Amino acid sequence: MLAFLVASLVLAITPGPGVTYIVTRSIAQGRAAGLASVLGVALGNLGNGIGAAVGLAILFARIPTAYDVVRIAGALYLALLGVLALRAPAMKKDATTLASSSLAIVRDGFFVALLNPKTALFFAAFLPQFVATPSALEAALYAASFVAIAAVTDAGYALAASRIAPMLKSDRAAAVMRWAPACVYFALAILALSSGGA
Repeated sequence: MLAFLVASLVLAITPGPGVTYIVTRSIAQGRAAGLASVLGVALGNLGNGIGAAVGLAILFARIPTAYDVVRIAGALYLALLGVLALRAPAMKKDATTLASSSLAIVRDGFFVALLNPKTALFFAAFLPQFVATPSALEAALYAASFVAIAAVTDAGYALAASRIAPMLKSDRAAAVMRWAPACVYFALAILALSSGGA
């Protein structure tokens, strides 16, 4: 278990698409949005971890078409988020808008992580090295432990990124921050499409 925790920490602090999404949200919308994105990404990763534990990754490995369907669906969803980010009006600061936008950020983070089939394949490759017996429950517990570690490191990224956000409050910076999330979404969509089959 100690070896698993150390390996998980090393992997969790390595930036990837989830960290990119979280940092972009944190800079563009602040700490609350960043932490909401952390929650969404963590839930999506947990879904992939549990899916891998019960054999979803095996399905991807044996039926490449299933991998491609999820990969393409994920890329289309990310592209849609990019379009919506460009069309979104300026954020209002009333409590209702903040509450609804936080839910939307959690939802988007969840699907960004869940619709990345490589996460499930990662768990399928990573977990068997540490799970002593072929138990879905044990694998799910290990996956949940990894997600918890990643959530902590992701929160660190969110807090650090939100600290520099006040330095980006000019009109020009606001325009950049409007385009930045959209560009990240489009880049992640292209990455998903270019990743190829399983």
